[in-house]
Amino acid sequence: MSMFDDRENSAPLASRLRPETLDEYVGQKHLVGEGKILRQMIENDNISSMIFWGPPGVGKTTLARIIAKQTKADFVEMSAVNTGVKEVKEIMNNAEAARRMGVRTLLFTDEIHRFNKAQQDAFLPYVEKGSIILVGATTENPSFELNSALLSRCKVFILKALEEEDLKEMLRRAVTSEKGFGSMNVTISDEQLMSIARFANGDARTALNTLEMAVFNSGINENGGVDVDDETLAQCMNRRSLLYDKSGEEHYNLISALHKSMRNSDPDAAVYWLNRMLDGGEEPLYIARRLVRFASEDIGMADSNALLIAIAAYQACHFLGMPECDVHLAHAAVYLSMAPKSNAVYVACGECRRDIREMPAESVPLQIRNAPTKLMKDLDYGKGYQYAHDTAEKLTKMQCLPDSLADKRYYRPTTQGREKAVKERLDKIIEWKKS
Repeated sequence: MSMFDDRENSAPLASRLRPETLDEYVGQKHLVGEGKILRQMIENDNISSMIFWGPPGVGKTTLARIIAKQTKADFVEMSAVNTGVKEVKEIMNNAEAARRMGVRTLLFTDEIHRFNKAQQDAFLPYVEKGSIILVGATTENPSFELNSALLSRCKVFILKALEEEDLKEMLRRAVTSEKGFGSMNVTISDEQLMSIARFANGDARTALNTLEMAVFNSGINENGGVDVDDETLAQCMNRRSLLYDKSGEEHYNLISALHKSMRNSDPDAAVYWLNRMLDGGEEPLYIARRLVRFASEDIGMADSNALLIAIAAYQACHFLGMPECDVHLAHAAVYLSMAPKSNAVYVACGECRRDIREMPAESVPLQIRNAPTKLMKDLDYGKGYQYAHDTAEKLTKMQCLPDSLADKRYYRPTTQGREKAVKERLDKIIEWKKS
């Protein structure tokens, strides 16, 4: 028998240390702490279908297994990545047969948000009949990703990223437990454990995998034990694995945080969220495009140079790419954060679109129509047109909006930044036309 035959000890550390009871379970005290709702449901054997929503590595699968064990239900696991409608129905039929024999089935569905509508619909009759207890796990907002019919039949529980102290406690148990490295006499300091916990960013799987890598790559001391040194640990943590999915909700959360930080004139927060996105692998040109949008939406005429800066940052990113272009994006983000703010142009566009959507399509007034042919001139195209350059004021009282919108004002400049001068000029133009 070789060392490779010891399947239990050769399994990944995260698998060997998977908790089997609620008392061993780490984190989520707001759900499974003493007296909390989910714990009461489990202890009272009053489980119904539910959705676990939370980031990776916070114990969604483990909690489902604990529920199945404690409620004496068969645990069946499936993933949306490799399961079609046919497989779903086969599992459901088996669960229905088991129910008739008095056996409950807890169906754990990982990444349930990846199932399409037809696959999600396949769950409905079995959830309604009670053939299965459906426990779906998702990292995405279920209100966006799940059918309303399925969502209405499930309770949603939000699982949070694990606290650093919880992770440190779990890592210490991994070092001392016989299921972990208890037999290897591993020496690792509290500071090193806390470094791993901080690096894991709330993800238990990342924390345990990092510890396992550090232990297996550290040197053996004279007593046959393992001393984890700082240099080896640093190499195992050379890049923080921040939660970021470029196609998921966290993508939109982070770009929202960047946008709102700049709107609130907070350059420090803007630089932080910008670099969080870059560190997560976001395409720099996407960020640059959002900065271009922000320049007109939130600054506009208060500082028209903002748009030029944003476009220049986009071009710089196009020329250089990562990692060099990060400083250009930060330059633009800081400039936009510190620029005076006005959403007058943005509001004008919104109000104009609403009128276009809700009102009849108005014809272009004859006086501002082009008349390149004799027929058009005979139809009074261009009749009454007043050429502004022919006047001393470079202004005329000619109406350019349709009659139904003759006095409508969409653009209402603020007094912020350079828009104050624009406001003063526009007020004078309006007063002159009235006189």
